[in-house]
Amino acid sequence: MTAARNRSGAKVRERIERLRREIEHHSYRYYVLDDPEIPDADFDRLFRELQSLEAEHPELVTPDSPTQRVAPAPSDQFAPVRHEVPMLSLSNCFSDEELLEFDRRVREGLGLDDDVRYVAEPKMDGLAVSLRYEDGRLARGATRGDGTEGEDITANVRTVHSVPLAVRADDVPDVLEVRGEIYISHEGFARLNREAEKRGEKTFVNPRNAAAGSLRQLDPAVTARRPLALFCYGVGVVSQTLGDTQWEILQRLRGWGFPVSRLVRRVAGAQGCLDYYREMAGRRRELDFEIDGVVYKVDPLSQQEELGFVARAPRWAIAHKFPAEEAMTRLLDVDFQVGRTGALTPVAKLDTVFVGGAHVSHATLHNMDEIARKDIRIGDWVVVRRAGDVIPEVVRVVPERRPEAAHAPSLPKRCPVCGSRVVRPEGEAIARCSGGLVCAAQRREAIKHFASRRAMDIDGLGDKVVEQLVDRDLVSNPADLYTLDVDTLSELDRMAEKSATNLVHAIRRSRETTLARFIYALGIREVGEVTARNLAEHFGTLDALMEAAQADQAELEAAAEPPKEKDRYPRLSAVPDVGPEVASKICAFFDEEHNRKVIERLRTEAGVHWPEASSTGGAGALAGLTFVLTGSLEQLTRDQAKARIEQSGGRVTGSVSRKTDYVVAGADPGSKLDKAERLGIPVLDEAAFAELLDKGDG
Repeated sequence: MTAARNRSGAKVRERIERLRREIEHHSYRYYVLDDPEIPDADFDRLFRELQSLEAEHPELVTPDSPTQRVAPAPSDQFAPVRHEVPMLSLSNCFSDEELLEFDRRVREGLGLDDDVRYVAEPKMDGLAVSLRYEDGRLARGATRGDGTEGEDITANVRTVHSVPLAVRADDVPDVLEVRGEIYISHEGFARLNREAEKRGEKTFVNPRNAAAGSLRQLDPAVTARRPLALFCYGVGVVSQTLGDTQWEILQRLRGWGFPVSRLVRRVAGAQGCLDYYREMAGRRRELDFEIDGVVYKVDPLSQQEELGFVARAPRWAIAHKFPAEEAMTRLLDVDFQVGRTGALTPVAKLDTVFVGGAHVSHATLHNMDEIARKDIRIGDWVVVRRAGDVIPEVVRVVPERRPEAAHAPSLPKRCPVCGSRVVRPEGEAIARCSGGLVCAAQRREAIKHFASRRAMDIDGLGDKVVEQLVDRDLVSNPADLYTLDVDTLSELDRMAEKSATNLVHAIRRSRETTLARFIYALGIREVGEVTARNLAEHFGTLDALMEAAQADQAELEAAAEPPKEKDRYPRLSAVPDVGPEVASKICAFFDEEHNRKVIERLRTEAGVHWPEASSTGGAGALAGLTFVLTGSLEQLTRDQAKARIEQSGGRVTGSVSRKTDYVVAGADPGSKLDKAERLGIPVLDEAAFAELLDKGDG
C-alpha cells in the first residue's frame, strides 16, 4: 500500500514538474518573444491543472512555481536593499560632437588608434531593477534607488510574467544578479487607461510613470493586474564568469530565458554608434515601448575594467539622449520658491501644455541672470522643454508673439516664506533669504546644522528626529529646542522615554559652549569653523561682532557712492580670512531682525552661554600657542579638548611642524608623537594637559 502511494506521489510530482516547464516555456513564447505556440485556452487549461494539483498537494508547492507569482497579502512598507555592486547611473551626451568626444576619451584611455567595438542598445524609459537568483531561483528583486541602496520589491517583480521565477539550466551560476528595465508597452498602457476610465479612476500620464507606480505598489495583487514587462541589459554580482564581452553576457542571458531586446547590436567605432542612433531615432515612433535615447557600452570586459569609473558613472558607457520634446505656451506669471539653503528660484507659471508625455504648468527659470539673458517677460509666449525628459524648463521666448503689456519679473525684496530680507550679493547669480534661523523653508537644515557635532554638539538630535520635530511643528527655530521636555520627545517615533531623557540632558549640556562654536552653529553662509574662531578671537564677544556687522552695513547703505571693494566692511574685513564676500553675508545675517530675536532667545530664555573675553585678537593664557592632538584622551573628547584650547586663545592644527608648541598625547598616539620627539617639541600627557588648561581657565 505504501509503495503504491509512493508511486502515485512520484507521478504527481513528475506531472507538476512537467506542467511547470510547459507553462514557463509558453509564458516565455508569449510574454518575451510575442510568438505563442498554443491558443490561450490551452494555456489556461495547463495552468488550471497545475493549480488543482498544487491545491491537492500543498507540500509540493515551491516559490518558483508559476502559480506563485502573486503574493497573498500586501506589505506596509518596502525594506531597504544594499546593492553589493552599485547600480551606477550613466553619463549623458546630447549631440554628435559629445559622442565623438566620448569615443576619443575611450580610445585615448585604451591607447587605441583603431575603432572601439561597442554594444549599442535602446535606452528604455522605465524603472531599473535588480533581480538576484540563487541556485537558479529568484531570491530578490530590488529597485535601483540611489544606486547604493534600493527597495525590496520581490513580491512585485514575481508578478511580472517576463521575469523568470527559475532558471533551469546546468550552467547557471550559484549567484546571478540580472539587471534590467521594467516597462509598459504602448498597447498595454492604452489598455490600462481604458480600463481605468471604465472604472471612473484617474488615468496615467505616460507609460514610465505607470510602470514605476505599478512596481512600487504595496499590494502585489495590484501590480499583477498591470501589463508590466522586462528587458535585461546586464549583470551585477555573479559567482562565475559569463563571458569575455558584454555581447556574450547578453547572449547567455537570452539563452537562459531572460528577455533581451532584439534591437541590441554590436557596432564599430563612433560612426557605428551614430548610425545606430539615427536608426533608432527614425524607428522610435514605430516601437511598442518608450525609449529616450540609446546606450553605448564598450564590448570587451577587459577594456571596461581598464577604463574604470569616474564619480558615479562608468567611463566605458554613455547614454546618447534624443532631443527633448518641446512645446509653446504662455507665461502667465513668475513665482519664487525658497530652497533648503535659502536660495530663491524663479518658477514660471504656465498655461498648461502637454510636453514630453506630461502636463506641464510650471517650469524652472533657474535665476534672475538667466531670465535677463533670455529676455523672458511675463505675458510672453515661450518654448518649454522637459530637460532630460524630466525637469520642465523655459528654453526661449517667441519675440514675434510678444504682447505690448509683457513686463520683466522682479526679484522680491522679502522672502515669500518668512518675510526676511532677500539678499543678492554683487556678482552672484543666486539670491537668498537672510532669515536662516527662522525661515520655514530652511528650518530643517538650520536646526540640523545647529545641533551638529562641531556646532552645539547635541548628541541624539539626528536628522530623523529633527525632521519629526519640524514636521509636527514642535520646533520652528533653534531656540525652541531648549523648550522640549521628555513627555514631548517620547511621542516621537522610535523615541522611548530613556532616549528622550538622554536627549533632554544633551540639549541642556549644550547650553555651555564657546563663542566660536555658537557663531558656527548660527549657519551664516561662508562662515565655517575657522572663520567662526577668527571672529570670536577678534571681537571677543557676540555683541561686539553684531555691532561691527551692523555698523559696516549702515555705512555701506549710507555711502553716497559705492566704496571700493577693499574699503567695504572695514570692521569685519580686519578679521583674518574675512573678505568682502564673507563680510557681506555676515552683515546680511545680523541685519535681519528675525535672526537677532532668535539669538536673544537663545541667550536669555534658553540660557546658552560661553566665557566672554575682550577683543584682544586672541588674548588668553594659551594665546599664540599651537597644539596638535594625537591619541585618545580619557577625560575629554577630541572636540572638547580642541574647544578648551581655543577658549583660552590657543589654536589646534592637524599636523606636527617646527611651528607646533605642544603635542598632547593620549593612548595610542601614532606617528605624530614620533615626529614631535624627532623635532624636540614638548609632549604633554593628559595630566599635564589638564594642568595647562586649568591655568588657561584661571
